[in-house]
Amino acid sequence: MGSVLHGCARTTPRIRAELQRSEASTRALARQYGLNPKTVAKWRKRATTVDAPMGPRRRSTVLTEAEEAVVVEFRRRTLLPLDDLLGCLRGQIPALSRSALHRCLRRHGISRLPIRGGAAPKRGRFAETPLGSIHLDACEVRSAEGKRHLFLAIDRVTKFAYAELHARTTMAAGATFLQGVIRAFPYAIHTVLTDNGTPFADQPRYRAGPTAGYGGHPFNRVCRAHRITHTLTRPYHPWTNGQAERLVRTVKDATVKASHYATHADLEAHVRAFLAAYTFAKHLKTLRWRPPFQAVCDAWATDPQPFRLDPHHLIPEPNT
Repeated sequence: MGSVLHGCARTTPRIRAELQRSEASTRALARQYGLNPKTVAKWRKRATTVDAPMGPRRRSTVLTEAEEAVVVEFRRRTLLPLDDLLGCLRGQIPALSRSALHRCLRRHGISRLPIRGGAAPKRGRFAETPLGSIHLDACEVRSAEGKRHLFLAIDRVTKFAYAELHARTTMAAGATFLQGVIRAFPYAIHTVLTDNGTPFADQPRYRAGPTAGYGGHPFNRVCRAHRITHTLTRPYHPWTNGQAERLVRTVKDATVKASHYATHADLEAHVRAFLAAYTFAKHLKTLRWRPPFQAVCDAWATDPQPFRLDPHHLIPEPNT
């Protein structure tokens, strides 16, 4: 394997060998090859044609060789994590820092602990979710006329999205929004996932009362009427509803965080226009670079049984 020349080298291994074999004077060789006489003299004194190593002879570190040996041996015997190792050795090596310890372990090839149990755990995949599992969420948005509450729904499989603006986050608003979702989606909905907010669920202390089974939350009554399973996230764990949370962020970044709206009608028009572009034209990596509408159409072509109507009827026309 050939050696790598220095970036500013004026000579090659062949020229260096010719300089070392030649019996001509240094000045004559410098004129012949267009080199500095000092360069010619340097290579004539050397017995090899390989560039000498550059940089410091010893790696820059705050640890001595004895201290590095102590660190390496202690790591191999105890197999402690990095922070625990630092806590044990800092008393004996005052100059030791976390970064210096990490660099030392990397130099000696022991920065990663061996996996206990023999083999690394296999990464699993989420179970296949049938079409019709919807994530719902609500957030506050504003225009010059005041605040409104934006309700959003997104399908876990196809990423098909729907939104409505409501004046308040009441129980009636949550039930009305769910009815709009059922009408907007071209296929049957079997599961909805929401947080524990007022539009979607009663407070925990009221869910098991003596009258809970008779009346119940309006949102749950709509779910029962359409045979939909209502699933709640854990309290104070919003990331468990991450699909809806991410859609809320996407819509707000494209609308209220980027534009000013004089009226609620302007805000609603922009939200609907953005969701239309998102549904019909946004290519998503999770869908293998397909728009959500294309994913819906592919699902229709594979199995039309869950669908209430042909999704191609949802394509916007010039007069819609």
